[in-house]
Amino acid sequence: MVTFFDASLNTISVHHVGNPLQNEMYALSDAPLSLKDEIIPKLLMQYFLTPFEKTNEVYHLMHVSGDTNLNEIFHFCTEVFDDNERFHDVSQQIAKYLYSVSSHPKIKPGEVYITLFNQVQLEGEMLDAIGIFKSETKETFLKVYPQDGGFEVDYEENAININKLDKGCLIFNTQKEDGYKVVALDQTNRSQEAAYWKDEFLQVKVRNDNFNQTNTTLSVYKNFVTQKLDDEFEMSKADKIDLLNRSMKYFKEKETFEIDEFTGEVLGNDQAAESFKNYKQQYEEEFDTVIPDSFSISDNAVKKQARVYKSVLKLDRNFHIYIHGDKDLIQKGFDEDKSMNYYKVYFREEQ
Repeated sequence: MVTFFDASLNTISVHHVGNPLQNEMYALSDAPLSLKDEIIPKLLMQYFLTPFEKTNEVYHLMHVSGDTNLNEIFHFCTEVFDDNERFHDVSQQIAKYLYSVSSHPKIKPGEVYITLFNQVQLEGEMLDAIGIFKSETKETFLKVYPQDGGFEVDYEENAININKLDKGCLIFNTQKEDGYKVVALDQTNRSQEAAYWKDEFLQVKVRNDNFNQTNTTLSVYKNFVTQKLDDEFEMSKADKIDLLNRSMKYFKEKETFEIDEFTGEVLGNDQAAESFKNYKQQYEEEFDTVIPDSFSISDNAVKKQARVYKSVLKLDRNFHIYIHGDKDLIQKGFDEDKSMNYYKVYFREEQ
């Protein structure tokens, strides 16, 4: 999704942000970081941009009022895109704003890096981008170097691992009218206190493109099968796995999702089809989003969901049965003598 073969680091400012609930302050630098060494910019580019090479979801900045101009990050980025000379002053404002929304006691302090990149590629388009990154995790590194015919060992405490970016985002100078294109990640944790990065600080909303439509539909369908169907139908776990396998087969083979075609081929039951449509509608109302009844299927989203679609039956701690095909070749029963459930599996040859 994001590539940076031709990208360059225009400028970077570094500040420190603490947690106000822990009586920690922020510290602002007086000027942008001086990058005299040719190696440092390359290492910083690796640290900041490499984690985004595998991102698929593209967001937009938004505001609950519906007026994007009230989103602080949108306002700050627009200032910089309009006048690069404002960069460092705006970076200080961004750091202070991040401090103001760090309102959970478990949010860790750390350095905040605000950057201006040139020629970063997103979806085939070369763009300028503002990056905002926060490093919270510090590590100790050993250094081994030759000394007097042998070797010496030293260490560096509170250092940063450039292969582990904690939090970051890139705001691209395109589609301003929609809130710019944004990619964002938070790799430190996914608990409640981490929500502030995307929800409170950036205030982003996933773009409703075919990737998100495919990803959301598969996710909603998975929840429907695993959590809802039991309320209306008597289903074994093998039956549920079969329904998940059939849905994944549909998305892998088709180019376009059509809800009536999907429910007919995959669910094959009018009552279940209507139940799924109602479940989908409830999701749309709860999360204030629209999933079209027809859209182009994203292969990348299918691959992402395939990793979490489980086709395995876990039987106590003794056996796992992987179901990839015809569910009629596996039958469930109960042994009265042993007072235990069992599965009977039919096959032609052992491999």
